[in-house]
Amino acid sequence: MPHEHRRVRSLGIELPNEPYFFDYDEGPAGDGQVRLDLMYTGLSAGTELTFMKGTNPYLHSRWDDQAGVFIPGDPSARYPVNFMGYMEVGRVIDSRTHGFARGDVVATTFGHKTGHTANPDHDLLLRMPESIDPMLGIFAAQMGPIAANGILHADAEQFGAAVPHLGAGVEGRPVLVWGGGTVGLFCALFARQGGASEIVVVDPSPWRQDLARRMGFDAMGEDEAWRYAKARWHHKAGGRGAEFVFQTRARSDSLNLALRALRPQGTVIDLAFYQGGMEGSRLGEEFHHNGLSIRCAQISRMPRRLAHDWDQRRLAHETLDLLATEGDLIRREMITHVVPFHEAPGFLRHLVQDRPEFLQIVFAHD
Repeated sequence: MPHEHRRVRSLGIELPNEPYFFDYDEGPAGDGQVRLDLMYTGLSAGTELTFMKGTNPYLHSRWDDQAGVFIPGDPSARYPVNFMGYMEVGRVIDSRTHGFARGDVVATTFGHKTGHTANPDHDLLLRMPESIDPMLGIFAAQMGPIAANGILHADAEQFGAAVPHLGAGVEGRPVLVWGGGTVGLFCALFARQGGASEIVVVDPSPWRQDLARRMGFDAMGEDEAWRYAKARWHHKAGGRGAEFVFQTRARSDSLNLALRALRPQGTVIDLAFYQGGMEGSRLGEEFHHNGLSIRCAQISRMPRRLAHDWDQRRLAHETLDLLATEGDLIRREMITHVVPFHEAPGFLRHLVQDRPEFLQIVFAHD
């Protein structure tokens, strides 16, 4: 290849249940750009395994960005899916802009690729503090902000446009976090940082319940959780149950039980990525009779009244603050698998075929 060109390897999905590596050539960095070598990339299993299994809606319909709807017919994505992932840590090997120097470690989002050329004017690049384990940077640019945005939606429910700080809406309040995966546990960590009076992590898996307990949270199964909230959490003027449930399990029956756990006029802050039907939801029952709300929180959708003050970069810095205080615990308990990058296709097959217990998987590049 010509001088300063390089070969980049990208993890993708060739066909359903067939992960593979795609290679392409990349030219040198231009003015204003930063060239990165991959250090770590995290697997967002809830999203990326939908491409493995063929359930992702982009594979079956076309997203109309202007109208904000999916159009049946010609899909937005087809196999092979050459690029996926959004939890990366890279090392700067060439900088043609101010603010970044060779050797800097940055958290960003560029997919499961061995290298990337970024433009700091358009891409979210966060220099990792030396005091934080660089592997934890996989959470900083996207996954942590996803959970923080869920907390911000609860804040907006309480304070409207006058949110004083992240977590103010859960301060002094008990909350349920439905789902003990990565997003759920980050919601629990942000709620603890925000001063929630009690936090219960809800998951049917005894393995994930034990993990949540090791992180200092109460944990229980789904049917037990809604009964616990109704029995223990009383509001003098507002009935029994939780004010907020952060729902992260992509199952309609879990959503239904989360609604059951709420006090009248309580809110489910929903961060789950549902791909199937909603047969398990019963909107004619608690949802209707208790006047409940379901608020979908997505990282591209900040609460409308807060959009002028809050964006993904600000939530990313909130995540770095959380990593600074809880990083050792997160590294010890939440990162359950560190896999060499070249073994990623085989490991993805193992996940789908053998269904081992896992929480956060990291692919580490040599």
